[in-house]
Amino acid sequence: MREYSKETAAGLARIEGYLMSQAALREAENQGEAFARALTWLGPGEQDEIGHRFAQHHLRLRREMLTATVARAEELKVEYADRYACLRRRVVGLAVAVFALCTVIVAHHR
Repeated sequence: MREYSKETAAGLARIEGYLMSQAALREAENQGEAFARALTWLGPGEQDEIGHRFAQHHLRLRREMLTATVARAEELKVEYADRYACLRRRVVGLAVAVFALCTVIVAHHR
């Protein structure tokens, strides 16, 4: 795997974010247009307005879901970091206890 500097990685992340946002925008616009076209009794201006509102609603929902996902990921990161720290303390404590027991056994048999 190729290693990048922090600046390069941040720049690539910004570009990726931009491309993803543009794809989401296109998807929302396409969904809005498709929805509005199905409302055949509306005039072209009304269909455009409905399509635009649908796209804005679609983007708002997507943003809310992404925000919730990021927040949950952060919660899980903290939770698992705490669990890992606890497990690490237990393993180190067990290793120290086993080492101490082995030392006592070796010292006792001399």
